[in-house]
Amino acid sequence: MELGQIRERWNEVLDALLTRDRIAWLAFFDARLADFDGRVLILDFSDSQKLGAAHEYSSTRLKQHVLLVAAVKDILNIDVVIAEQ
Repeated sequence: MELGQIRERWNEVLDALLTRDRIAWLAFFDARLADFDGRVLILDFSDSQKLGAAHEYSSTRLKQHVLLVAAVKDILNIDVVIAEQ
């Protein structure tokens, strides 16, 4: 699967994540998909950091990677590792 294909369906992934855990959805809804090498999906949060500290969810994101990986698997049927830049 290519990064563009993931981007096309990313809202579906986020919707699936929202049904599992609203906090996890909050942690990832503002991520930009930066890169995908066939295994590692790199998320970029640089835009959200511009909005201030109240919008910073990095500690929550680390705890919620498992839920995001599961949503990606359910919707896109691929196994990924989540990384952030």
